[in-house]
Amino acid sequence: MSRTLGSTLVTVSFEQDGSVAVIGLDDGKANAITLDVVAGIDRGLVKAREGGATAVLLAGRPGRFSAGFDLSVMTAGESQMRELVTGGAELLLRIFTYPMPVVCACTGHALAMGSLLLLAADVRVGAAGDFKVGLNEVAIGMGLPIFAVELARYRLTSAGFNSALLGEVFGPDDAAAAGYLDRVVGADDVLGDATDTARGLGELRTGAVAHSKQHARGAITAMILSTLQADMSSLSGPNPRV
Repeated sequence: MSRTLGSTLVTVSFEQDGSVAVIGLDDGKANAITLDVVAGIDRGLVKAREGGATAVLLAGRPGRFSAGFDLSVMTAGESQMRELVTGGAELLLRIFTYPMPVVCACTGHALAMGSLLLLAADVRVGAAGDFKVGLNEVAIGMGLPIFAVELARYRLTSAGFNSALLGEVFGPDDAAAAGYLDRVVGADDVLGDATDTARGLGELRTGAVAHSKQHARGAITAMILSTLQADMSSLSGPNPRV
């Protein structure tokens, strides 16, 4: 089984044996996250389950995984900014608790929401190169919302978590040491390595994966959801001058 569905921004394809659903991000530029991209990834997750896949691979374009939320929306006004960030937060939690393995092929730069996608996934394979990975919100004058803090606390090392609170970004090897990535491979190998990883994880019993994820992440997810509305009501967008 091999087919491709979706738009030019987000495509959904299935590996030849159908076991891995590949959700590809490619806007031809920085892979900025918009509400359309959030909806496209959501559709990909649904299609993966409907299509009988046993693992999901989320992949960027060469040189770019994602530069984060679309800056034009983030600076358009509070209502637009908060709507986008809320949609992104809800997507992250769906990935975080998704009932089958989710692997990221981090094909290049992964900043802000791009790095949060890495934190929400199960296994993250990064491309070697002159790329930046990390939560840079504080560096551009935006405080981290609760969902970002809690995902960072869950996945990063203590030093990496402290660096996230100060807006530090890393090259791929240091990003792996901080906890954003699990390993770094050659840029030409990242997609194949991540696909092989997803295919291997897809051999696990889906029920056991879902059960374990719920026990490990259910309480954190519930806490984040319970705070999301209030947190978004006070969220401010980027302001590098403050």
